[in-house]
Amino acid sequence: MYTIMGVTGQVGRAIAEQLLSEGQEVRAVVRDEEKANVWKERGAQIVIADYRDPEALQSAFAGVDGVFVMNPPVFYPEEGFPETKEVVKAIRIALEAAAPKKFVALSSVGAHHSHGLGIIHSLHILEQELKQLSIPSAFLRAAWFMENSLWDIEPAKSNGQIPNYLSPLDRKIPMISTADIGKIAAGTLLQTWAGTRFLELQGPEGYCPNDIASMMSKLINRNVEAIQIPRSEWADSFIQQGGIAGRVSGRLEMIDGFNSGWIDFEQQGTEIVTGSVTLEEALKKML
Repeated sequence: MYTIMGVTGQVGRAIAEQLLSEGQEVRAVVRDEEKANVWKERGAQIVIADYRDPEALQSAFAGVDGVFVMNPPVFYPEEGFPETKEVVKAIRIALEAAAPKKFVALSSVGAHHSHGLGIIHSLHILEQELKQLSIPSAFLRAAWFMENSLWDIEPAKSNGQIPNYLSPLDRKIPMISTADIGKIAAGTLLQTWAGTRFLELQGPEGYCPNDIASMMSKLINRNVEAIQIPRSEWADSFIQQGGIAGRVSGRLEMIDGFNSGWIDFEQQGTEIVTGSVTLEEALKKML
């Protein structure tokens, strides 16, 4: 039996589906009971738990062979990441009390740094808190999600342009699909090891904004161009997307970190794991 957090999101869902497809028993942790039915129908055991409630999480983590944990993304956090700290503390207390055989945690490329990460700092907090545990652990430092391109589809179709924050437009960075993350995470949960591992997850090759535009052109059969959003316009752009005024600095710093090359894999004392899903395959699924 494997407990999976985040089954209503992309990564958690991919992990649970992969394990179920291999005949493994899954205990799905959901915060909203209305979203539990689909997993009941798939044969998963359901636990309703608030991620900030260590006692509820302890019940979800108890008596299983492994646990997948994650803290929900907060794109516009309060100063000091109080939301993240509350969830991560609850997860740590629950893991320590339930003592599963191992756990796998979703982290991010760059999370080994203590500064200059923007909103990715939440995953640095997670690593620092959970690596204190004596339970065998594996932190998955995933590269830029290919699924971030989901937001490029509408502008590509409507006006043949993909507005971009990444710069320069021809600079390739590691990217990976959530399907690959799910497959790798599920495979890791089925392994046996001792101590703490850091797995740095990437797709079969790096991609740049121009690559995304070129592939989109091919798939939707119209010319698509990547265009650069000036740095001075980023904050207003995020606010127009629903961002909270006064809390967009974390996203700004994160993009600056990618553009400068600061946010990258550590590549020392880590395991580099390469997925198989190409950008074309990921975009086809999104389309």
